[in-house]
Amino acid sequence: MKILLVFAHPEPGSLNAALRDVAVRELEAQGHQVRVSDLYADGWKSEVDRADFPSLAPGERLIPVAASKKAFEADALTEDVKAEIGKLLWADALILQFPLWWFGMPAILKGWVDRVFAYGFAYGVGEHSDSRWGDRYGEGTLAGKRAMLIVTAGGWEEHYAARGVNGPIDDLLFPINHGILYYPGYDVLPPFVAYRVDRLDQAGFEAAAERLRERMRTLATTAPIPYRQQNGGDYLIPSMQLRPGLGDPQASGFALHLNGTVAAG
Repeated sequence: MKILLVFAHPEPGSLNAALRDVAVRELEAQGHQVRVSDLYADGWKSEVDRADFPSLAPGERLIPVAASKKAFEADALTEDVKAEIGKLLWADALILQFPLWWFGMPAILKGWVDRVFAYGFAYGVGEHSDSRWGDRYGEGTLAGKRAMLIVTAGGWEEHYAARGVNGPIDDLLFPINHGILYYPGYDVLPPFVAYRVDRLDQAGFEAAAERLRERMRTLATTAPIPYRQQNGGDYLIPSMQLRPGLGDPQASGFALHLNGTVAAG
């Protein structure tokens, strides 16, 4: 497999960087081709602004969605963005690796998504009609590829459990797994999460590293999270409401969008 790992941590000597190296070495040992986009080391520009759309006329109002569509269609996106799109098209699998900061990804990684997931590439794809609402949520440009998260958290695993004060980790990561990765078509694997990373001793690191090696060894075979496909018949179109009778009547929120039981992360 060809794998792109997008890494977002500012410290080259961090535990995060050490885990990245563990993942890359194991993937390469399995015969995979690996490319790494190290956002901090590369000086990635995270904000979307007028500089992203050189063809925008002076004084013309910047509407990011419309500007992104026009630039993508004209092959006029900036070179850094086009390079990352090329990597995504090259890769069979995408790994996003980051520390969990304030219950989400670092701003630089969110900015990578904002700029690289262009209109016409990652969204705004496919027909909109009475039977389809675009190619998204299980379909789209990146369908047939795999994706997963490698996440580090300072809190205890119990704090991110079903009854934990921080909220279930699967719920916290749902906007990324479902809204960023599944939306353009990826088969999204359960995340790898390392907890209490600020307190890991050498034995704790070795245990986390071995868990990560095992996930890298099974990257091609791990069953994806069973999200419901938008155009698979489970949703009414165009309201995009789950059809009556589907899902646990007592369930609400993110759980309704799972078709079956998700594997543990």
